[in-house]
Amino acid sequence: MSIRHGLLALLERGPRYGSQLRTEFESRTGATWPLNVGQVYTTLARLERDGLVAPDGEDAAGHTLYAITDGGRAELREWYERPVDRTNPPRDELAIKLAMAVGAPGVDIRAVIQSQRHATIGAMQDYTRLKAQALAAIESGRAHERDDVAWLLVLEQLIFQTEAEARWLDHCEARLVRLAALGTAGGAPASSSAAGPPPPQATATGPTNGTAGTAARTRRG
Repeated sequence: MSIRHGLLALLERGPRYGSQLRTEFESRTGATWPLNVGQVYTTLARLERDGLVAPDGEDAAGHTLYAITDGGRAELREWYERPVDRTNPPRDELAIKLAMAVGAPGVDIRAVIQSQRHATIGAMQDYTRLKAQALAAIESGRAHERDDVAWLLVLEQLIFQTEAEARWLDHCEARLVRLAALGTAGGAPASSSAAGPPPPQATATGPTNGTAGTAARTRRG
């Protein structure tokens, strides 16, 4: 997540102060990636140091306003045009957990997978429900359309991401079952994989849980 460029994008719409930027950032993203005011002001200080923003007086309440500079606009345009770099993917806790669980003594990796699958499907359901709410708000004209469209795009990315995660978990379990079979025939050891057929591919049905609770609370009401 680029807080730096997100703040520049908001400042392109006009001068703003720190807590205002935080509120608007979270409105655009549905508080999926919440910020604190300290992060915002630290980032603003770095942007000012780099010549991308500049102080622009105060509002009536005495808040220091910041405005984007020409250099900031150029930086923002370059960010929009530049593909996101995937050569150094961020660490994924789930992938690391499963990698460490393989062969770990006393760990039932299939139980780990099933527990995560349940949480992932619950999150998928929550995101899907929030998507329906966002669509209804946009279509009814009750919402600030720009922010709700932005939130809708974030939600759809989260839905696709959780769908992919559920499919990957199914794949992991099937892979471990096959390796266990090879291990019993003199191939790879089956120490941390469970025998038995893999479950049907996960779908977004079943009881919800609170995995997406932060986002749900943010958009509720």
